[in-house]
Amino acid sequence: MKLSVIVITKNEARNIGACMDSVGFANQWIIVDSGSTDGTVGLARAAGASVIETTDWPGFGPQKNRALAAADGDWILSLDADERITPALRDEILAVIAAPQHDAYALPRLSSFCGQFIRHSGWYPDHVIRLWRRGSGRFSDSLVHERVLVNGGKIGYLHSPIIHYSYRDDSDFLRKVEQYSELGARQAFAAGKRATLRKAFVHALSAFLRSFVFKRGFLDGRAGLIVALCAAETTYHKYFKLMLLTQAEGGSVRDADVYERTQTQQRSSRD
Repeated sequence: MKLSVIVITKNEARNIGACMDSVGFANQWIIVDSGSTDGTVGLARAAGASVIETTDWPGFGPQKNRALAAADGDWILSLDADERITPALRDEILAVIAAPQHDAYALPRLSSFCGQFIRHSGWYPDHVIRLWRRGSGRFSDSLVHERVLVNGGKIGYLHSPIIHYSYRDDSDFLRKVEQYSELGARQAFAAGKRATLRKAFVHALSAFLRSFVFKRGFLDGRAGLIVALCAAETTYHKYFKLMLLTQAEGGSVRDADVYERTQTQQRSSRD
């Protein structure tokens, strides 16, 4: 059985080498890059990957579907650049594709926050569908928080986790807050959702309580508290931006144009 690994990247030079090393057992590596300027493309090609360079950004789901369309393996394994496959998980993957009982498999994921692995707060085991028989699934067309849509049938579960180096430091966190909150707000707005400042505060508080209390983040100690605060901050920014979109919709076309230009300038400065 031929296994294809698919990854999307942008400025992942510090991650892509280790990511590729962890999936050296695969038969094919497809990377879709959206304008890296830090050498990611060269490192990926040097590691043996086929790299497709794109100039637009359609969102996480559509971009991953581009990578999926380029893969020709019997099985697909989807990874993010900041994720790693452990030797134990490698052995599980090879075993199930050699004698599959399902067309798709969900893998647990163990994520770190600023150097500490988080085992509560809703972060673990965090099962995600990442392995499936080609033709049995595709990504949703979501701008952010995309998921694999499986064409019927039961989903199997593996036991060894993907290792996810999610937030390495504060600057990494702030960059992702800006990116995910903006995409989340745009996606919610397109789906017909609207927000007020009150909603932004209420959702932020709910995110904190869900992470720290109901998902037992307090068991992760100081790190669990920080994770809950960060969840609240991310949620607040998403609904605050949704509020701005809501206000622009109720105002003039010029207001909406100003908002969009501001977001474009922020994205350009980050890139």
